[in-house]
Order: sequence, then structure tokens, then C-alpha cells
Amino acid sequence: MPRAVAGTKRKDHRKKILKLAKGFWGRRSTNHKTAKDAVAKSLSYAYRDRRDRKGQFRRLWITRINAACRAEGITYSRFVEGMAKANVQVDRKLLSDIAIRDPQAFKAVVERVKSALSA
Repeated sequence: MPRAVAGTKRKDHRKKILKLAKGFWGRRSTNHKTAKDAVAKSLSYAYRDRRDRKGQFRRLWITRINAACRAEGITYSRFVEGMAKANVQVDRKLLSDIAIRDPQAFKAVVERVKSALSA
């Protein structure tokens, strides 16, 4: 009976790792041992940053809403408080988009919020 060797399995695994490491700098892209570590780290960064991206966008939306609110003479925190009192249920992503694309509609929302705060 012929001797079994793990040739293709080993080669395929190494090819997969080196393919993932394509574009890395220096030995990290050509040497399996160092590429393996680099790929593991890069995949963990990718996993972490896919979750971080959501928070980054939320911060961006809040900054945009705050800028639009201040142009209307109200702070972001007061605006959010007024949104709760006026029972306006629009998320930050949509508010940010409205503030950029349709300032008149955003102004109407701010007026509703201000009236809820004063009442």
C-alpha cells in the first residue's frame, strides 16, 4: 500500500493563508509562519472594527444633528429631551439626513420640539 502524505491539504492551507496576506508588507506576505500571525491579527481587527463602525456613524450623526440644532438656537441635549416630550420617534440617522438634505423639514421638527419644551 502506498504511503499517504498530507501534501495537498498542507499546500492548500498555506495557499489560503498567503492569499489572505496578499498586500502585506515584507515577509508577512510571503513567509507562512509570519503571514499566519499577521492574518490572524488582521482578521481580529476586522471583526472588532465592523462593530466599532456602528458607533462611529452614531457619533457622526450626533455631531451633524448638533450643528443643525445650534443653527436653530437649541442644543443637542435639549433637542433630544424635547423629542421625547413631543413623542417624535425619528432615529439619529434619519435626523442627520434630514438636517443635511432638507433644512426646512428639520426646522419644522425643531419648532415642534421647542413647543413641546415650552409647554
